[in-house]
Amino acid sequence: MKMTLALAQINTRLGDVNANLEKHLAWIQEAHAKGADLLVFPELSLTGYVLQDLVPTVSHRPNSDDPVFRPLLEASQKLDLVVGFVEEDRRNRFYIAAAYLSRGQVVHVHRKVYLPTYGLFDEGRFFAWGDAVQAFDTRFGRVGMLICEDFWHASPPYLLWLDGADLFLFLSASPSRGLDSTPQLQTSRWVEHINQAYASLFTSFVAHTNRVGYEDGLNFWGGAAVYDPNGETLARGPYFDEALTLCEVDLNQLHRTRARLPLLRDERTSLVQREMNRILNDRANASGR
Repeated sequence: MKMTLALAQINTRLGDVNANLEKHLAWIQEAHAKGADLLVFPELSLTGYVLQDLVPTVSHRPNSDDPVFRPLLEASQKLDLVVGFVEEDRRNRFYIAAAYLSRGQVVHVHRKVYLPTYGLFDEGRFFAWGDAVQAFDTRFGRVGMLICEDFWHASPPYLLWLDGADLFLFLSASPSRGLDSTPQLQTSRWVEHINQAYASLFTSFVAHTNRVGYEDGLNFWGGAAVYDPNGETLARGPYFDEALTLCEVDLNQLHRTRARLPLLRDERTSLVQREMNRILNDRANASGR
């Protein structure tokens, strides 16, 4: 089975959900015209990133009654979509979230589980932590979504792999950091290295899209990329500029790679579970002394 994957590295207007929605609909139209089956937008693509006290004013609930999600769900009749937004739950807690939309339905919502609150980041001051990492079924197979800091930790991608994900969709709003003597940012170089490593280690497809533009003194570097189960780069978007990156993904590559390199077959999950229980028990015992 083959599919055409599209990654939208866009600039967003901070706090202006309606303007960002219009941009989404325009890019969806373009991706559909170019034959895309799935279009992935970056982290907080509907709101902008440095929200702080704006968080409650830009939150939405992903359903057909919501005025922002209604046209997106209608658009998902043409192609599957992943959008980044601020989700408000029934108890009025706010999450950095990503929604997978297909054929007019909300298939899955992932809430960011790691909120960076160090250096220039202060997400933990304004958002609640997600508490689940789960793969889900789509018409292209089983998929997993993670948001920025989530995939800077090894455990969420590993959990998605064990839960059956063959396609990893990573969304970020990653600022430019780390200038040195090389022409590439340290941040972009590091992210590309770990994403390529995930594709290789988990013999899966990895697609990453990152926003661009300037916001409250931050610059975002873009650089969308797709990697195959061998860790080879299938497509790459430009740095710093808005772009729609399209890539044909041959899902049959999973069979070919895993027949040659049966890492999933040989993964000893019971050993991992046993050792994790031991480590947690040792920590609990040590803290009780």
